Amino acid sequence: TRQGHAGTEGGHMHLREELRPIVAIVQARMSSTRLPGKVMKGIAGRPMLWHVVNRLKASRLIDEIVVATTTGCEDDIIEEWCSLNGTPVSRGSLDDVLDRYYQAALSFGAKTIVRITSDCPLIEPALVDRAIQRFNQGGFSHVSVDSSYPDGLDAEVFSFEALEKAHKEAALASEREHVTPYIWKNPHLFSLGKIKSDVDLSAMRWTVDDKLDLKFVTEIYEGIGAGERVFRMEEVLRFLRGRPELLKINSATARNEGYAKSLRQDRVVKKAG
Repeated sequence: TRQGHAGTEGGHMHLREELRPIVAIVQARMSSTRLPGKVMKGIAGRPMLWHVVNRLKASRLIDEIVVATTTGCEDDIIEEWCSLNGTPVSRGSLDDVLDRYYQAALSFGAKTIVRITSDCPLIEPALVDRAIQRFNQGGFSHVSVDSSYPDGLDAEVFSFEALEKAHKEAALASEREHVTPYIWKNPHLFSLGKIKSDVDLSAMRWTVDDKLDLKFVTEIYEGIGAGERVFRMEEVLRFLRGRPELLKINSATARNEGYAKSLRQDRVVKKAG
């Protein structure tokens, strides 16, 4: 178990006790359609999932990091990786990711959930902490990192109550598969906050959905000589300013294609139980 140490290291952040534990749940599966097995693909000598978890460990405010994978045998490798690396794991539904989150949050007694996807090996711990701080200020059910940041820095912070309500009421397949649409599509039911970037960086694509994305991220890790240290977003931006041609590698891919595809195939689903 990691203990968040808000208020002790480089900040005076006192988290409201009723928000704890703050559990980051990282969704991960091997059966991604565009790049199968991507969470275990190597970047700078480590699986992508290792980088995501390692970077989240640099958060000052997260209490626990849990990987939420599926019960499918193809994801046994993820559970094995977690046990070898001392990372807590929870296994649940393949398609009903909302239920997978809910069960993981229940198992680990989460009061506040940080949603992270395992295809974000450049996730910025300081930005995750900013979203938690905003949530901590009170009055919000859900705070997200806005799309003015590069795609791949996405993080969402929400209360267990909001998750439970979505779990009970979300009926569309897209709302079950993508966890939070029911929350952010209903601002009359939930109070929503956003962390926005001062500069519009939305054209940048730092997530990994296909081979070109993986090539782009690998170029960054190798270009800045990252090794296993947790580097900051500013360092990546500086590097890319010097190598703007790298941005062309994956610039043709549409943002949030997975969610768009779900919307096209949407249907009402019968909820388990």
